[in-house]
Amino acid sequence: MNLPADVIHFIVTTVLGFLSGLEVKSYRQQYHPESTTYFFGTVRTTTFLALLGFVLYVIDPRHLVVYTAGLLSFTTIFALFYVQRLRDQKSSILLFLVSLAVYTFGPLTILFPLWMPALLFVLIVFLLNARTTISALSSKVNARELETLGKMILLSAVILPLLPKSNVIPHLPLSPFKIWLAVVVISAISYGGYISQKYLFPAKGIFLTGLIGGTYSSTATTVVLAKKAREEKADAMMTASILAATAVMYLRLIIVAFVFNHEIARSVLVPFLLFAAAGFIVAFFYYRSGNRTAAALPVSGDNPLELGTAFIFAALFVIMIMLTHAVTQHYGIGGLKIFSFLAGFTDIDPFILSLLTGKYAIGHQEIFSAILISAGSNNILKAAYALWFGGWDKTRQAFIWLTVLGAGTIAVGLAGPFV
Repeated sequence: MNLPADVIHFIVTTVLGFLSGLEVKSYRQQYHPESTTYFFGTVRTTTFLALLGFVLYVIDPRHLVVYTAGLLSFTTIFALFYVQRLRDQKSSILLFLVSLAVYTFGPLTILFPLWMPALLFVLIVFLLNARTTISALSSKVNARELETLGKMILLSAVILPLLPKSNVIPHLPLSPFKIWLAVVVISAISYGGYISQKYLFPAKGIFLTGLIGGTYSSTATTVVLAKKAREEKADAMMTASILAATAVMYLRLIIVAFVFNHEIARSVLVPFLLFAAAGFIVAFFYYRSGNRTAAALPVSGDNPLELGTAFIFAALFVIMIMLTHAVTQHYGIGGLKIFSFLAGFTDIDPFILSLLTGKYAIGHQEIFSAILISAGSNNILKAAYALWFGGWDKTRQAFIWLTVLGAGTIAVGLAGPFV
């Protein structure tokens, strides 16, 4: 028997309202067991509030006069209650906000697929139960970093669409829109790793430091781990962590390639996956014999969403585009390979982005070779950093394996694409 749509909507609204009431009751018992004054009833009242929103919406779904009157009446009752709450020096309006969400279950169930009211219910459950976690996280978050995030959202969501999409800068084969888009994408990927390392997994072990640090900056991670290795006794976990950071770097470059150039991404996919797998396998070998109780380390470096950091990256990106264009024009493929090797001893993201987004007088194979050569030379740079900051006794294994990965990557780049 097929039930009418209104009956199904009515049942869904009732169930969600009832479950929300149970969740509010559980919240009171867990966080306010001493409270004897209930706001606007208990489970039954929450259920009736959901049904009231449903009925008042159905009565006048076009102008919403009756539904709005119900909302105002409910808010007025809360305002009277809230005055008394303020006298008792209690100012929270959390349960009122939950009640407002419950009041919208009816219209949401009618107007949208089931996933919409269900998602709202899940968020209610999550936010009520995550009080301790959210409070702890908010106390640790640096207010300046939130301000920086707001500025970057402004520059990305508001200013980015306004930038010219045509090449308006002389001698630069790329539009301002694509330049800043590249900055936004790289900053977002780095920011994800930065936040994870700093706030979500601040003390989960050295190996996790390497894994997450690789999404942010494998070079900075290598330097931090090598310095720590010099201070400690020789431990295989340091080698495992350094190699894990480089393995993650290969995966990071695959993502960047697919965002900006699918054709090149398909070419680098197989070799980068193979080198990433090789790095993880060797890292796991050392991980098994290392000290798994070692505390995590903070990866040094500025917030990648800092405007200064972003503008410096944009400037490096533009410089790399201009240098790559000049090298390919005046020195050809041979010059590009030498330049790619040298670029690997700097921040390789601007150089690789310049290859993925720019338009040059070179073919697909040459771009593939340049990307792999720069990634390989960057591994050799990290090998040198590991040896310099860690010392031969502490980081020679990391030095050897990073050198092998670097030389192998360069060799594949010189050989040409697999596909």
